[in-house]
Parts: sequence; structure tokens; C-alpha cells
Amino acid sequence: MDFKFAHNNINVYDLDKSLKFYEEALGLKESRRKEAADGSFTLVYLTDGKTPHLLELTWLRDMDRPYNLGDNEIHLAFVTDDFESAHAKHQQMDCICFENKDMGIYFINDPDGYWVEILPAKK
Repeated sequence: MDFKFAHNNINVYDLDKSLKFYEEALGLKESRRKEAADGSFTLVYLTDGKTPHLLELTWLRDMDRPYNLGDNEIHLAFVTDDFESAHAKHQQMDCICFENKDMGIYFINDPDGYWVEILPAKK
């Protein structure tokens, strides 16, 4: 028996705002979309264009409040080949929520409050 990653899912309150954030902050692009016939949900799969891994954003029509992320101990992680430029961009976007300079990493917050870890590429 063999398993491989397909995608990760997060639920988003404002799909358009989330799509804009993930494209601007991380360069992710929509690869495909599925909309329920009755309009009750939309699934949008985002790709980095380099790996087969996808991020699935789920929007639910009947969600009438932002999601409660609890202790928010779950996060995504991305590696960048230009850590300094990424940091400057995210600083300009005002989305950095935590930095650990000793470890050489930082986290950004998406519109729903999910944390995304930014790592420098290994040399």
C-alpha cells in the first residue's frame, strides 16, 4: 500500500479575498474549481506551478461568520529561494504575524487567520 499527498484544505470565509491574498503573497494560481449545482459550496484548488501539491480553498455559502480557528496550531509551510525579498514583500503587505529570527523563519497570516510559515531554501 502506497500513499502520497494530494492536497490540503482550508475553509475560507471570503473566497475572493483569499484568492487575492494567496496569489499576491505566495504566487499561487487557481488550477481548477468545482461549484455545487445548488451554489452551496465552491472548491478552488491552488497550485504553485512547480510541485504536484495543491491547496484547496473551500467556501461555504451558509457560513455566516468567520471561522473559529481555536488555538490555530495548524499551519502551511512554503520554502522561498529569496527569503529577504519575500520578507520585505510580506512586511509591505502587513501580514507578518510572528518571526523567529533565531530559527530564520517567519509566519504570515491569511485573511481567515491561518498561519503560513515562510522558510529559506536550504543551501
